[in-house]
Amino acid sequence: MSNHDPISDMLTRIRNASQKKHTTTTIPGSKMSLSIAKVLQKEGFISDINEEGEGYKSQIILGLKYSGKNKFPTIRSMQRVSKPGLRIYKNTRGLPKVLGGLGVAIISTSKGVMSDRDARKQGIGGEVLCYVY
Repeated sequence: MSNHDPISDMLTRIRNASQKKHTTTTIPGSKMSLSIAKVLQKEGFISDINEEGEGYKSQIILGLKYSGKNKFPTIRSMQRVSKPGLRIYKNTRGLPKVLGGLGVAIISTSKGVMSDRDARKQGIGGEVLCYVY
């Protein structure tokens, strides 16, 4: 079965795994998924990224982070913003602040995938992929 929106699939897999308190989750490998995972790791939402396989059979294994003795997930919510049927683009001044700066908006720019903070620092806008908090 083909997947029409691999970014939504990735976000759903991470969301489901963190709700079930899994330590890792596996997602199909792609350049976009790897870029988003690197932003999530840089922002402190996931612990590690491992790649397995090559070509179309590649997999990305993400280590999920939890806090406290009750293992409360670091990722509380992930929302897809720009969808295949409705793309959402914002310029530098229009970039959203998620939860007043506590969350992260992941932006696809001409200089690669980055967080909203990095895009503001560089003065560029782009496609708003998702919100994570």
